[in-house]
Amino acid sequence: MTPASPTVPETLGRDDRDDRPGSRAARMRLPLARQVVEAVALENGVCVRPMAMRRTNLDTGETEIIPVPCGATLASKCPSCAERARRLRMAQCKAGWHLEDEPVPDPDPPSEDAKVLAGFRADLEAFRRDADRAGDTAGIAEIDELIGQVDEELNALGVRGRAAPEDRERPRRVRSTRRRQDAPDLPRLPINRRTVGRTYEAADGSVWRPSMFLTLTCDTYGRVTSDGTPVDPGSYDYRRAARDAIHFPKLIDRFWQNLRRSVGWDVQYFAALEPQRRLAPHLHAAIRGTVPRVLLRQVAAATYHQVWWPSCDRQVYGDDRLPVWDEATGGYRDPDSGAALPTWDEALDAIGEDDEPAHVVRFGPQLRADGVTANSTHTGRMIGYLCKYLTKSLDTCHDTATDAHRRHVERLADALRHEPCSPGCSNWLRYGVQPRNPKPGLVPGRCRGKAHRRETLGFGGRRVLVSRKWSGKTLADHRADRIAWVREQLEALGHTDSGSGSGPAGGPGPDADPARTVCTLLRPGDPTAPRREHLLLQAVAQRRAWRAQLDAARAPTTGGPPGCPDGAAASRAA
Repeated sequence: MTPASPTVPETLGRDDRDDRPGSRAARMRLPLARQVVEAVALENGVCVRPMAMRRTNLDTGETEIIPVPCGATLASKCPSCAERARRLRMAQCKAGWHLEDEPVPDPDPPSEDAKVLAGFRADLEAFRRDADRAGDTAGIAEIDELIGQVDEELNALGVRGRAAPEDRERPRRVRSTRRRQDAPDLPRLPINRRTVGRTYEAADGSVWRPSMFLTLTCDTYGRVTSDGTPVDPGSYDYRRAARDAIHFPKLIDRFWQNLRRSVGWDVQYFAALEPQRRLAPHLHAAIRGTVPRVLLRQVAAATYHQVWWPSCDRQVYGDDRLPVWDEATGGYRDPDSGAALPTWDEALDAIGEDDEPAHVVRFGPQLRADGVTANSTHTGRMIGYLCKYLTKSLDTCHDTATDAHRRHVERLADALRHEPCSPGCSNWLRYGVQPRNPKPGLVPGRCRGKAHRRETLGFGGRRVLVSRKWSGKTLADHRADRIAWVREQLEALGHTDSGSGSGPAGGPGPDADPARTVCTLLRPGDPTAPRREHLLLQAVAQRRAWRAQLDAARAPTTGGPPGCPDGAAASRAA
């Protein structure tokens, strides 16, 4: 007789849970204490991954451990630091978009002492050339020492750079600059030194100086649906898409060069890169001044970048048969014949003058240019749109919840994994070429270059591209301006305590002398390092006290820190 199977009570079905007080299900629904602390830290704009730093007062010898923000730029790592970095970029964008005066002044004329030292530097250069011809090694070393001392004296007098930079270790390869026959010609004008745009006058006498918002995209690689996935994945050119993404930074640089030569003045820009839904690179740029749209389209159509690398269209070695390292020669050899693979320089020398480049990158036909005026509500919206995705990695800018999207990302990531990203990429071994500066242990498909990571989608460059004369300040200068504004508000309140913990995240107060304190980062394993939870609680307490002081300081007035595009609260400045 078969025993009867035990019956399951109807009250304990799959969707039923035991939620009585004290049960496991009820306990699991309770939030962890660390999650509560992190939630409070995010509400107060505090870094959730603070680093412990020891601050020592050189006058009293007193030491204390303070929390320091991690400085992450991605929200997946630290939302508070990423949002702070995004707002700083927004302030930088607004600071240089509609300038009416040149942001960078002309350099001061050199002093007489600098001229005398430069003449002595020229004599030393001639003496070194004679010693080099005579083969006097000891004399060359002595002259080089004197040259270094003269360069240091010039820098002490306020001279930037070096009088004569050192020669390149590797000679630069120069190819013909003749334009391709399939690219239209561009006008070429002498570049004026101005960086601000022209002014326009209306019939009523009002004068304004508008700027532009430009959008550039890559070429098409196949038909896509409305959500960005390919209509026919088999015919979608993933290889060309991967190569265009890898070399897109060079194409952007060439575009700005061509644009400046065509308009005749030093065009300044603030650009941010983001992916389209089809995962192709997509560039948004704020341009100071105006350029005719017809000329912009002409420059974009005539801009290209030729990649003069060895051919990588035909795979020579597979995963089951790879070149082997030869310790005696310091290079890779064929696993069967033992013949040495051509070096990187030999492979470049084999490229003839009549050969075609390995790849040519071009822009697509999609181009949009909009005019933007200063002090308009539209300007703030455009700046927010420009910096919208700066806190996200490129593969998470768009929703990839569907299976079609996930397969599209996987196919592009697989194509990027096998494409060479640089002369030193290990993927060159797959195509029978030794990478530059080879070393043992290189495996094709396992290059650690940034372009091969899934979160970058092939773009190994910077996400934010800013021209040198955009605002006349570096990002550190803009950060210092915002901190100075906070200290001015504290001084207006009468808060002049220079003790510890009066600044943001435990930093020094407005009157503290940073030259009298030394900060050192605590290494992992330091027995004096507190737990991260204690650092979080300390940072939250300091931020709450600091925010209360700032709110009291700005109560009589309105407005935000300089360069804040949306008039954000003062507490967001730090």
